[in-house]
Amino acid sequence: MLFNSYIFVFAFFPICLLGYYCLLQRGKAEAARVFLTAMSLWFYGYFNLSYLLIMICSIAGNYLFHRLLSRQPTSRHMEKDGKVGQAGSRRAMMILAVALNLGVLFYFKYFNFFLDTANHVLGTDFVLRGILLPLGISFFTFQQISFIVDTYRGEVADCSLSEYALFVSFFPQLIAGPIVNHGEMFPQFRAFGKKKADWERIAGGLALFVLGLAKKVLLADTFGKGVDYGYENLALLGRADAALVIFFYALQLYFDFSGYCDMALGLGRMLGIEIPVNFNSPYKAVNIVDFWKRWHITLNRFFTKYVYIPLGGNRKGQGRMYLNLLIVFFLSGFWHGAGFHFLAWGMLHGALYVVTRFWLGRIKPRLMRKNAGKSSAGKAGGEQELTDASEAGVTFRIGHKIMTIVSQILTFLYVSVAWVYFRAESIVQANTLLRTACAGEAKKISLDLAECLRPDEFWYVLKVLRLDNFSFSRYILMFLILAAGLYLAMVGKNAKERVERMKYGPLSAAVLVVLAVWCILSFSGVSTFLYFNF
Repeated sequence: MLFNSYIFVFAFFPICLLGYYCLLQRGKAEAARVFLTAMSLWFYGYFNLSYLLIMICSIAGNYLFHRLLSRQPTSRHMEKDGKVGQAGSRRAMMILAVALNLGVLFYFKYFNFFLDTANHVLGTDFVLRGILLPLGISFFTFQQISFIVDTYRGEVADCSLSEYALFVSFFPQLIAGPIVNHGEMFPQFRAFGKKKADWERIAGGLALFVLGLAKKVLLADTFGKGVDYGYENLALLGRADAALVIFFYALQLYFDFSGYCDMALGLGRMLGIEIPVNFNSPYKAVNIVDFWKRWHITLNRFFTKYVYIPLGGNRKGQGRMYLNLLIVFFLSGFWHGAGFHFLAWGMLHGALYVVTRFWLGRIKPRLMRKNAGKSSAGKAGGEQELTDASEAGVTFRIGHKIMTIVSQILTFLYVSVAWVYFRAESIVQANTLLRTACAGEAKKISLDLAECLRPDEFWYVLKVLRLDNFSFSRYILMFLILAAGLYLAMVGKNAKERVERMKYGPLSAAVLVVLAVWCILSFSGVSTFLYFNF
């Protein structure tokens, strides 16, 4: 079931919200947990009943391992008591649980990829299987792995099956994240008995949901039409067309993922549950390190805690730290998809990340110390010194602002180029698009591409203004929508910031109603969320 669907907006969520608060109003906290879990399983099983069976088996198996691990003292306590053999057995149990989770993920997501690769490399003819990828399996698998490892480390108190089932299946974050941890969710689940309908919080959640829905339906899917046209007609694209397709996809993915995260936050908030922020205006980042503090925040947190730090982090020297970072980005690329183009995307980010960390950690501090030394050596006394210092301060602030803007633009350009490998079906296709953007034929922007970014409702406005008969009229909407997308992504406040500053009244209510109605009327022409595939 999609958030942007009639059944979700008019049936599923109203039933969920009313049933949940009715149970809480009667003081039935456990029943409310079970009800939310049942609704979440309905939400997931709506796509395909076989998906639901896989999830239920995964929840049952991992909960069993949790119970087995939590019944025993932690390995650290066992070693202190001299029970080294039992500690090793407990560690083996944790490794088995993690391996089984990864094995299920490997089978559904990577089995055919490895078979296909073996056929090409070894000249074999293994038959590829028609394996259906369960939606969101990468997300709930990583979430359960983190829970098992934290149980092994003694960081998780025992929990009931209803709490764990809701933790894994909670529908706002089930399909495309964020990857939540037990410390964020269990205290909220256990506080159900104290929850009551908070109308101000519900209003804020509804506003977040509507703004996220507008990002997805009105912006992401509009850019997506241009992206689909570009990738389906690579041979027809000129240099400008290819460049536009690259930017269209960067914005499509931004508003798709950003919109989903806003909707998830809003849905959780309407249910009185705060979901961690997973997306914080990443195109405002001034370098790739800053970007990964803003993009898919919980995935970055997972890899840091369960891969980077166990590998040694930065504790074993600079060279080892850079290697660990490259390993993390290699795994990140592979996690996103079974294909060499995903690995290329991951390593493009990893290479720049390492270079940036080297610059920030070694080169930039030296330059700053050197400049500071020159500044202190050139000081003179009196009023002239104050004037010079004041002028230098103004110059520094202006220069810093310019450098920040330049850094933001360069980071966005690099990330946009890397996204080509993320979207393409192969490295060859990605290279073809990039080659066309750099050295393709210089010709007029394709009218067909411009038509993809021409929503009918805006075209009527152009007709009313009598702008539809000009030769350039077909391109007006494309560039206006592109400019609006770039502004919202790189300059404007994000949805969470807008909701926090929103003053609820007739005007804000009217804007939200118009956006909601506009989105609902557009449901018939939207695509699925891009991150459903991961």
